[in-house]
Amino acid sequence: MGHRDGLSVVQAYRFALDLTPAQERAVMGHAGAARTAYNWALARVKAVMDQRAAERSYGIPEEHLTPTIGWSLPALRRAWNAAKDEVAPWWRDYSKEAYNTGLDALARALKNWADSRSGKRAGRPVGFPRFKSRRRSTPSVRFTTGAIRVEPDRKHVVLPRLGRLKLHESARKLARRLEAGTARILSATVRRDGHRWYVSFTCEVQRALRTPARPCATVGVDLGVRHLAVLSTGDLVPNPRQLDAALRKIRRISRGLSRKVAPDRRARRDASKRWQRARGRLGRVHARVANLRRDGLHKLTTRLATDYGTVVIEDLNVAGMLRNRRLARRIADAGFAEVRRQLAHKTQWCGGRLMVADRWYPSSKTCSGCGTVRTKLTLSERTFTCTTCSLVLDRDVNAARNLAALAATVAGSGPETLNGRGADRKTPPAGPVAVKRLPGTATAGKTGTVPPQGRTFDHELTPAS
Repeated sequence: MGHRDGLSVVQAYRFALDLTPAQERAVMGHAGAARTAYNWALARVKAVMDQRAAERSYGIPEEHLTPTIGWSLPALRRAWNAAKDEVAPWWRDYSKEAYNTGLDALARALKNWADSRSGKRAGRPVGFPRFKSRRRSTPSVRFTTGAIRVEPDRKHVVLPRLGRLKLHESARKLARRLEAGTARILSATVRRDGHRWYVSFTCEVQRALRTPARPCATVGVDLGVRHLAVLSTGDLVPNPRQLDAALRKIRRISRGLSRKVAPDRRARRDASKRWQRARGRLGRVHARVANLRRDGLHKLTTRLATDYGTVVIEDLNVAGMLRNRRLARRIADAGFAEVRRQLAHKTQWCGGRLMVADRWYPSSKTCSGCGTVRTKLTLSERTFTCTTCSLVLDRDVNAARNLAALAATVAGSGPETLNGRGADRKTPPAGPVAVKRLPGTATAGKTGTVPPQGRTFDHELTPAS
């Protein structure tokens, strides 16, 4: 597959499956084999760690402690191959990829935990891996080798040891790329999401170079709860609030579910058939809400990426916003983080760029007409009124216009930062404002500033030195 006339990206194609009862049992068996390998390797790692901790408490010197074991995937795989005849004498019934799935998941989890403790991994602290439960874990198995292909009828796929599986929908989008030689399958993952099984193909795709419909146009996007997005052009994207629309049905099904005989491990009691059916109905409602939300966000981000050459958004502290118990449900239902994630790669695919304004940039408190920054603006004030130039404008439209103005006044270069001004949680004075480009975009790694209010600059973006 060539890479000279387009953009090479790693992209996933996800399709729903229609499995027979025998095929579903086979997939569940592979997922169970992956879980067995994961739990066995984790127990082995914990045993060695606990033994070394106990020996240290006895005063044994470090050179005489129990030898450590490797946490990498090759080391875990060698240990599993040496013990699989004793641990899982039935291991030949399933593909080797099933055991590799569990061991790879453990190797990643241990690495994330170690990097988090040493400070190499940013973000929230990562806890030590926990054992996977048959009831609570999500069944999943990943295939990287063997016969992985889409059948010519585009309604079936072939996976190692599982054979020919029927798709619920046509795989023509992936099939066309495979036939044209612009895509290559790297792996296939079978996973149960809610009440349905899905297969996801991770592919290396050669995408043609594209240009937005308006390559010189810039749009500022202000995300919110009242409207999902307010554009600097004045367009208002309504918030569908899919979860709120389904809450009444969710509560009714949940009440019925609580009255039925649920499983109880302590009493060794299995769930009743009615409880299982009610849980299935509840899962289908939640899956529909998630699908409707995903569909709306994809349509919004695709529209922005294909129409505008530059998209400017804010670096929102979504985790902090979710601490507001009055707005947490609606903020989570809107999917702010998903909008930014999708725009990051869609703007790159469409030949545009994504700019992320600094988290402390006062887009709502700044007048888009004269640049005056208000000291305080409560959340209940939905209309922005400027005391200097007498501008009266919807606060969200005003914020979107300020975001769009950043792209026209950004210049300079420097280290990538989210807070180049050293701002704190207080409203900053009118001054330079840092703007961050996401990695992978056309201007990744470059930082610019907005000039102080009252001054204007007219120049193009300059590359980082």
